[in-house]
Amino acid sequence: MPIPKNVTFVTFDVYGTLIDWETGIYDAFAKEAARDDFEIDRNVLIPLFHEISREIEGGSYELYAEVLRRTAIEIAKRMDWPLEPSRSGFLPDSVQRWQPFRETNPQLQKLAKKYKLGLLSNIDDKLLGQTRRHIPTDFDLVVTAQQVRSYKPELAHFTETARRMGGKRGWVHVTASHYHDVVPCVKQRVPVIWVNRNKETLDSSQKKPTAEVANLKEAAKLLGVS
Repeated sequence: MPIPKNVTFVTFDVYGTLIDWETGIYDAFAKEAARDDFEIDRNVLIPLFHEISREIEGGSYELYAEVLRRTAIEIAKRMDWPLEPSRSGFLPDSVQRWQPFRETNPQLQKLAKKYKLGLLSNIDDKLLGQTRRHIPTDFDLVVTAQQVRSYKPELAHFTETARRMGGKRGWVHVTASHYHDVVPCVKQRVPVIWVNRNKETLDSSQKKPTAEVANLKEAAKLLGVS
């Protein structure tokens, strides 16, 4: 699917795309582990976080705050960090401190002058509300996992977005997650710009996005905003 000539609506994944959640996650783990004089290796933590949270999201739906708690407990177990399960709330509690990438707000403000904007996120409404305090832009549409009771890469976010928009015409999605967003966008024939911040390489069997960029500034440029 090429980028449409007449783009009207641009939607974004939030965590990893607009918000530097990997730094936020690492900071939260490092701070909590320091209470036990336990050191966390970021290069071990982040891949574990992605792996375990995806496994939990693949089960029956529960609020994202609970996904984070269960993920924290399982990570601690695999790292041999003796974390009491009652302390696992440190991770959902940290979401309010996860910061936007430096480019996020300037690019959103430029895009908002030209397009309607939306958020599609694997999170619950309460935690997203905390994140939105860091992002002053008004959004025309917000679809969370809590609203559709489903986690991407399942298709419910995209089906619900198309329903609220009244169709897919003029819609482009922007995401940093190949797994959560590029794959379902390709399935749903939604043009998708992949912000490949981590310089991942795709093998021949993986779905190709409509376009690949290194950052949000490049994504905005593709959408005719500079």
